[in-house]
Amino acid sequence: MKVIGINGSPRPAGNTSIMLKTVFETLEQEGIETELIQVGGTDIKGCRACYACIRNKNSKCSTKDGFNEIFEKMVEANGMILGSPVYFADITPELKALIDRSGFVSRTNGQLFRHKVGASIVSLRRGGGVHAYDSINHLFQICQMFMVGSTYWNLGFGGRDGGEVVNDTEGMDNMRDLGKSMAFLLKKLNAS
Repeated sequence: MKVIGINGSPRPAGNTSIMLKTVFETLEQEGIETELIQVGGTDIKGCRACYACIRNKNSKCSTKDGFNEIFEKMVEANGMILGSPVYFADITPELKALIDRSGFVSRTNGQLFRHKVGASIVSLRRGGGVHAYDSINHLFQICQMFMVGSTYWNLGFGGRDGGEVVNDTEGMDNMRDLGKSMAFLLKKLNAS
């Protein structure tokens, strides 16, 4: 089994990455393979509504910007964790572009995400975390995925400089519990 983590933050070693890696540690202890994919700071663009994915039915987007390589990993994975810092009470534009395009391509090519496991992670300084959390979860809901929760919303508090999230003891404990819950669900689904 494999879980990919998609870091929507333009900071590859910031709070969001730390949170994703904490979940990964638990998943790996449970024997689940992980891979971190950096999306924040890339040139991933929004959907152009060209409908080539509907016409072609080839599980690809016609825009050539690195999306198709990431999308292929999303389709192959058993589970995915999408993470973002809060930008003006929402997720980063790169992660939003990935969500819009991957949701559309997956739905128009036979519901490619159906029955996969998904979890959202949000790092924040002060506010807007629940809205950003919801923005990610909308992808999972519309794509018929199983969403994993934890002991609280999957949020971690840290400053602008990055790294401070490790001081959010409750948030980091929540990430470890999220890893356990995700491993539990993946194993149950794999056994059926």
